[in-house]
Amino acid sequence: MINEKKLFNWAKDIFPIYRSITGEGVRQTLRYLKTKVPSLKIKSVPSGKKVFGWKIPLEWSVIEAYIKNKKGKKVVDFKKNNLHLVSYSSPINKKIRLNELKKRLYFLKNQPSAIPYITSYYSKHWGFCLSFNQFKKLRDDKYNVVIKSKFKKGFLNYGEVIIPGKTKKEILITTNICHPSMGNNETSGIVVTTALAQWISKIKNRRYTYRILFIPETIGSIAYIHSNKNKLKKNVIAGFVVVCVGDNKVYSYLSSKRGDTLSDRAALYALNKYIKKFKSYSFLERGSDERQFSSPGVDLPICSIMRSKYGTYPQYHTSLDNLNFISGKGLHGSFKILKKTLEIIEINFTYKNTYKYPCEPKLSNFNLRPPISFKKSYDYDKNLLNILLYADGKKDLIEISNKIKLDIFQVNEIVQRLLKAKLLKKI
Repeated sequence: MINEKKLFNWAKDIFPIYRSITGEGVRQTLRYLKTKVPSLKIKSVPSGKKVFGWKIPLEWSVIEAYIKNKKGKKVVDFKKNNLHLVSYSSPINKKIRLNELKKRLYFLKNQPSAIPYITSYYSKHWGFCLSFNQFKKLRDDKYNVVIKSKFKKGFLNYGEVIIPGKTKKEILITTNICHPSMGNNETSGIVVTTALAQWISKIKNRRYTYRILFIPETIGSIAYIHSNKNKLKKNVIAGFVVVCVGDNKVYSYLSSKRGDTLSDRAALYALNKYIKKFKSYSFLERGSDERQFSSPGVDLPICSIMRSKYGTYPQYHTSLDNLNFISGKGLHGSFKILKKTLEIIEINFTYKNTYKYPCEPKLSNFNLRPPISFKKSYDYDKNLLNILLYADGKKDLIEISNKIKLDIFQVNEIVQRLLKAKLLKKI
């Protein structure tokens, strides 16, 4: 059973793992996920491989990184918080005066207790991140700066889960596995996507095939598209980037590039019906892997349902985005609304009225109502006839449900009776 406690326990397990776009942290995370989703395949792309206009970088690892003052005290230590090191920092072992060291230190004056998250994936650089409160305590001194990191030819790793359905048409679900210890912006997406994979694998009579990806952001999605573009373009009919789904604040919706895809329509239906209050964002405010999956020449129908959207909350990309910022309730709420969205897509067929005469059918002739009319049956009759009215072979269940203002799952129940009575046919 997928519940709040289980989801938060998963978050606690993977939060401390140090991840970047390559390296052992990514593999450790994927091995953990495989214990939850055994069908997950761990894939590799070699360093140096060209993927469109990009190249897979060297694999990076770090043993330790710190800054010591002249008394030998570590004033900044990667082992205490893995955000302290600029990701992909080059190795160094050098004594540096504070004035020179300042050029390599990153902090946030307006958030004095927060350690910022900084990366330098594609240019040679080194640096440390610290809170402004820590920075203010530094005195003019010669500091011993040590970064024991390595670059080597290795691999970019990602995880892929394919869950077959009755049709080869696919729903794509992706999340990122490259950020280190941050709760909403990374850990939450991994947890909720894992829960979705478990639930999807248990759906009986799945209509669609599900392609679920755990990938390093940007370079991972570009590498994946490079190898799978034709397959994705041919089969994907809906998709969601799962990111920032862990806090218990407002829900957010980011539209696809087109804004009117099946993904958008199902997401908006679920949010309007079951959440009520949420913030909407245009695709122009994108910021995760929807950028790649919706890029020219790929053009997949990808949108996002989030909690606090990336870049909109002060804890974003800092040490304040921790396990205290997310909750089991927040994770489980996101899981439930994404699950509901996928359930809507699964039942969203188009139907055509097959009654051969003008005017409405006499429902009792089809065992769709008792011969005696009474008040209680009126609403049901009305809903049934409304469905027949709008089942023109063009409108799908989402559109009909919105039109007649009846929950889509109730509409689907009535549709099944109409199919049995041979008053509808599936298009």
